[in-house]
Amino acid sequence: MTTSSDIEALERGTHQDPFAVLGLHEAGGKLTVRAFLPNADKVEAIDPQSGKTIAELKTLSGGLFEGTLSRRKKRCAYLLRVEQDGRVWTSDDPYRFGPVMGELDEYLIGEGTHRHLWKVLGAHAITHEGATGVHFAVWAPNASRVSVIGDFNGWDGRRTLMRRRGATGVWEVFVPGLAEGAVYKYELLSSDGTLLPHKADPVGFGAEHPPLTGSVFRNITGHEWSDEAWMSKRADLHRIDRPISIYEVHLGSWRRVPEDGNRPLSYLEHAAQLVPYAVDLGFTHLELMPVSEYPFDGSWGYQPVGLFAPTIRFGTPAEFRELVETCHNAGLGVIMDWVPGHFPEDAHGLGNFDGTALYEHADRREGFHPDWNTLVYNYGRREVMNFLVANALYWLQEYHVDGLRVDAVASMLYRDYSRKEGEWVPNIHGGRENLEAIAFLKAMNTAVYGEVPGILTAAEESTAFPGVTTPVDANGLGFGFKWNMGWMNDTLSYLAEDPIHRKYHHSKITFGLHYAFSENFILPLSHDEVVHGKGSLLQKMQGGEHEKFANLRAYYGFMWGHPGKKLLFMGGEFAQDREWNHDSSLDWHLLERGPHRGIQSLIRDLNRFYRNTPALYELDSRHEGFEWVEETSNEESVFVWVRRGTGHSPPVLAVSNFTPVERSRRRVGVPAPGYWAERINTNAEIYGGDGRGNLGGVHSDQVAASGRVHSIEITLPPLTTLFFELTQG
Repeated sequence: MTTSSDIEALERGTHQDPFAVLGLHEAGGKLTVRAFLPNADKVEAIDPQSGKTIAELKTLSGGLFEGTLSRRKKRCAYLLRVEQDGRVWTSDDPYRFGPVMGELDEYLIGEGTHRHLWKVLGAHAITHEGATGVHFAVWAPNASRVSVIGDFNGWDGRRTLMRRRGATGVWEVFVPGLAEGAVYKYELLSSDGTLLPHKADPVGFGAEHPPLTGSVFRNITGHEWSDEAWMSKRADLHRIDRPISIYEVHLGSWRRVPEDGNRPLSYLEHAAQLVPYAVDLGFTHLELMPVSEYPFDGSWGYQPVGLFAPTIRFGTPAEFRELVETCHNAGLGVIMDWVPGHFPEDAHGLGNFDGTALYEHADRREGFHPDWNTLVYNYGRREVMNFLVANALYWLQEYHVDGLRVDAVASMLYRDYSRKEGEWVPNIHGGRENLEAIAFLKAMNTAVYGEVPGILTAAEESTAFPGVTTPVDANGLGFGFKWNMGWMNDTLSYLAEDPIHRKYHHSKITFGLHYAFSENFILPLSHDEVVHGKGSLLQKMQGGEHEKFANLRAYYGFMWGHPGKKLLFMGGEFAQDREWNHDSSLDWHLLERGPHRGIQSLIRDLNRFYRNTPALYELDSRHEGFEWVEETSNEESVFVWVRRGTGHSPPVLAVSNFTPVERSRRRVGVPAPGYWAERINTNAEIYGGDGRGNLGGVHSDQVAASGRVHSIEITLPPLTTLFFELTQG
């Protein structure tokens, strides 16, 4: 029986259990259909097969229609024929369908252990009780009412109210007839009935083009991958004793199309242009700055709102998959920047989602980042941890992404990060460590390494927090790799010094070797070093134009010879001479100039030499793989070291001269006698240098130098790094 309070609640859009009133019900021994269709003039229930009317629905009040069926079957299928303002259409009735979610899903969501959360929440194409449509489900435990809105119901929050699923806090509804591309949001009332800003789907797989903020239904099922060859071997490629050289890319500004409004390339255009370019330069991986949906271009993706949606700026989820697949089939891995550290306060996002601090902390001392004016996830809430861990698995499993580089880990680890005294809350022991974030990072790494064979994770962590790359079962955070921010800061600071003063800063080069084997490091020259007034890498170098290029070449050689995997931000490979601008393309015209082409050729050769030379990577994370030959040649600003591999891999001798003075007939100790072939000379003419060198290599002499019995006499050009490899005993 429909009561006046039911009718009033439906008209106001505040009914807590619409399925108890709407749809097909038995009343007084008869089957009654009720539908809430504001502004409709006439409503009929019709047979879906014959189209014949099986009930005429009469208006009860304010958009509520009711009619008695001429049939007795309790699960009778029907459609609604609606007339309004002279228009007639037929639609199915969401309220004639039973629940979709199963008990196990409910249990796992409530427990916070649903690893595949995206397969239950969000919007999914399904066939339910014989009808095709979309199942919507969203977590909003403190809402008094949730409805899904879109063009299909006139964006009227009273029309498609959702079913509450008990104590889980999940709401769901099946909307028959919806197709790919439908735009939708959720309309929620808080616990006190306050209407909240319309929200995008936290687990939505698609979004509208910014500045529009709606979610878009995307069917992400059914893709047949063709990258089996890559997937079967990537575990071997991601070991710490393998070469990893990463090209970091911002998809919005790598290359643009000036003849088409200066738009960025699409995912498919990147597949056609970026992938062969990176392969030609010898990189092993692309690292994509965040591709999960974000509202503000100027955040570069580091303030995401749609964690499960590849940004529509460059195409659809299917097209993003094609980019990943193209990479794999070209032998190129894909690492994705992942941002579980914070999220923006945009009204359509996660903040105050159901009228409460659901995803974030209620206390702003815990739940707000002063650096970025963003909100901090409440890692201690099991459902939030589940949401984030599932998101990590989602990208790795649904899109075959090979790795996640976790942004701003240091900001997660410490409760007082960028906060003054009194602006943060200590942990339960009175300390500054964020115990909940630490537990989350461990849980994430345990989950992804446990469920997805062959992937890697990397932490952008700028402090000396212990055990970042130590396994979780040994009380570490469990990352595969860590960005070596100290190495980057020290070496760039050294190169910024006038060469005449570098002898006073010698330790900025050598200090990194004191801790180089404490973690599995990646050496990053990332986007962070070429923005916000820092200038380009070329601009950081000292001297006139010729010296700047020479300094940069020598620095790249030093980096590729140093223990640690390599990462270079786009543009650095051809010495972009202006600071990176996310709104414009890289300056590809610079490659018309010899010095820039030379840098590009050097990066290509360094990558190939690195990948083909086991001494440069096999013992990357072990002391045995590195030995100083000359660590204290301060006056000359010269550094000499040996890299070693395992087994019969020949050793490599690296020599860097960071002054503009040539060292002729310079004697350097070597670890073994023989012919030392000159493999890389950053002063070679092909790289834009002067062409001074050692005519392909030198034989050792039994002349003591650098504390060794044998030595070689070399020409060490100014501002140059040389690599020699032992080829004869």
